Parts: sequence; C-alpha cells; structure tokens
Amino acid sequence: MKSNHILKLALLAAGLPLAALAQTTTSDVTMAQYGPHGGDKEITIGGNGSTNRALNNSAGGGTASFGYYFDNAWEGVIRQSLSYSNPQGRNGNTWNGETVGAIDFHLIQQGPVRPFVGANLGWVYGSPRNTAAAGLETGVKFYVLPRTFIFAMVDYDWFFRHDKAIASRITTGIYNWSLGMGFNF
Repeated sequence: MKSNHILKLALLAAGLPLAALAQTTTSDVTMAQYGPHGGDKEITIGGNGSTNRALNNSAGGGTASFGYYFDNAWEGVIRQSLSYSNPQGRNGNTWNGETVGAIDFHLIQQGPVRPFVGANLGWVYGSPRNTAAAGLETGVKFYVLPRTFIFAMVDYDWFFRHDKAIASRITTGIYNWSLGMGFNF
C-alpha cells in the first residue's frame, strides 16, 4: 500500500511540469493572437477634443486614421481630424481641420493592452489661420477582440509657421485628446 502512494506521488510530480508547460503554451498562443503584427494595417474612428493650456478655449469633433505596422512595435499613422469650436472672446463659431503624420512605438507587443508613445507633424487649417503643428502623443489600445480595440490618446501640439519658430512656440500649444475604436487587418 505504501508503494502505491509513492507511485501516485511520483506520477503527479512527473506530470506537474507538463501541466505547467501546457498552460504556458496555451496562454502564449492566446496572448499572441491579440493585436497587429508586422505588415498589418489599422483604421480607427473616434471623437476628439482640444483645449489651450489655460483650459478656457476648447473644441470637439471627430477623427479617423489609417496606420501601417512596420513590425510588432512601430506604426506609421496618417490622422485626419475635424473640430468645431466657439472660441472665447470671438463672435461666431469656427471649424478647424488637422492632418498629421505620426510615428508610434507600442511599449508592449503582446496581449490585449497596448500602451504607446509617439510624435506627430502636420498641418492645421481653418479659423483663425493655417499653420504647421508638431507634437508628442501617448495613449493605450485595449483589445476587446483579437483584431478590434478601443483606444484613448492625448497629445500636446504646438504651432509654427517656419522652423525658427518651433522652439519659441513649445509653451503656447494645445492639448488634444481622442477616444474611439479601431480594427487591424
């Protein structure tokens, strides 16, 4: 009877590493299914908003983007936004558009949560005037399905008319934020 217990314990001890290996393999496969891989494309659609540094002049609208993944971490993005505002101290309302190119680095390349950081450069047009814009951005994508996610992003953009004005304009920028959903294909 004693040898029967020893045999059962030996089989259990031998089987534990196999069970752990099986669990790890299944988990890794599931984690790898979420999100994009090199060569994948991405589209997003969402709502956006912006405000100046004093938080007394804001706007809201919609945004859409198209992205391409160079590998599992680096993504190139073209983003288009359209915003409506009723600026403080002005009569009437305004419509503004922004077209930017961005490069984003995803800090985690597996699993359903993908935080990212990046930089953008583009053009803002509409009222009060057309100007170039550059900024830094950060956000997170949360995959609700292996190829479908919701995202939240914030960036800080500053405006300039020529390259000599970039450094002097860093403190006069605006905050932009967006929230929406996206798809990888």
